[in-house]
Amino acid sequence: MATMADVARSAGVSVATVSHVLNGTRPVLPHTRQAVLDAVEELGYTPNTLARSLVTSRTRSIGLAVSAISNPYFTEILQGVEAGALEHGYGLLIADPHDDPGHEREVVRLLHERRVDGMIVAPSAEPRDLVAYLTRHRVPAVFLDRVVDVPEAEDAPRFDQVCAEGAEPTTGLVGHLAGLGHRRIGLVAGRPGFSTTRERITGYRHGLAAAGLPYDERLLVHGDSEAAGGERATAQLLSLAVPPTALVTANNAMTIGALRALRERGLSVPGDLALCCFDDFAWADLFSPGLTAVAQPCREIGARAVRLLLDRLAAPDRPARTVRLPCSFVHRTSCGCAEQPRLPERSGRLAGPSGEPRAQAHAKANERTLP
Repeated sequence: MATMADVARSAGVSVATVSHVLNGTRPVLPHTRQAVLDAVEELGYTPNTLARSLVTSRTRSIGLAVSAISNPYFTEILQGVEAGALEHGYGLLIADPHDDPGHEREVVRLLHERRVDGMIVAPSAEPRDLVAYLTRHRVPAVFLDRVVDVPEAEDAPRFDQVCAEGAEPTTGLVGHLAGLGHRRIGLVAGRPGFSTTRERITGYRHGLAAAGLPYDERLLVHGDSEAAGGERATAQLLSLAVPPTALVTANNAMTIGALRALRERGLSVPGDLALCCFDDFAWADLFSPGLTAVAQPCREIGARAVRLLLDRLAAPDRPARTVRLPCSFVHRTSCGCAEQPRLPERSGRLAGPSGEPRAQAHAKANERTLP
């Protein structure tokens, strides 16, 4: 097995120069750097990451704590994190906290014990212990998808955050359904405590107000961000004496649950109930009808989280940043629009295929009272 000394002899440089090239610890002339890299390639040299970490106090690894196994939404975010990490020469250690505060604290501790340089975490609904641990051990960290209110003490670490816009796109979905003539629009909301849940509820209420519709607390039911919860919540809405004629589901898992509840009752979309969902997913256009949805920029969220973390590692004392990314409207036909939908728009504001709300008379044909 080739050693660093072998690389140095082949390139005609010192071992220290090879170390500077491989670790980026000091500028090296371009032709010298290329000679070292050519020698590394020719000899098949593999750096000793453990030895390098002992010298630099860096492992060039990032800990990622997201519920990628139990929540498919995070799978695409994970891909963005992985691509961003590899681009900058970092490896990933991945743990699934299952959105459970106790398990979250444990997996973050385990990642920290493996000496990751920093962490990217999708916080649970009760992140107090998470924040306390990261603060106590001064772990560089970025929160993604869900925003956490962290008090800014003078000597406390700064936590950067990255997420998609939540309120305005939800307002747009409600406005779109209201423009189709619906007056009873239900919301299957996520788990209480998540910032995403709060924002989408805010957007829902703003959408009702903008359309001149009253807020009815019976039309908002929490589905706990899971398919089973979405099914229960939809069943509860359908059991109302006057059920909704349109529904907004606040994530992809709850959309699946809502569709199950409708199927079990023999109800169709959009004939019996118009449906719009927050989160687009790979097979949404395979449903009949295709699902009208808000698509989050998942890979960009993951990639941006990596960049924020690397910026934090380079400048630990810089001000904390919260980055919000715009969503796209993916217009299909589950909302009740019959025409061929237009291409997605990069906007949180939604309209019908013509760019304007549909006429009320046409919309009334889509509005039915469920049995």
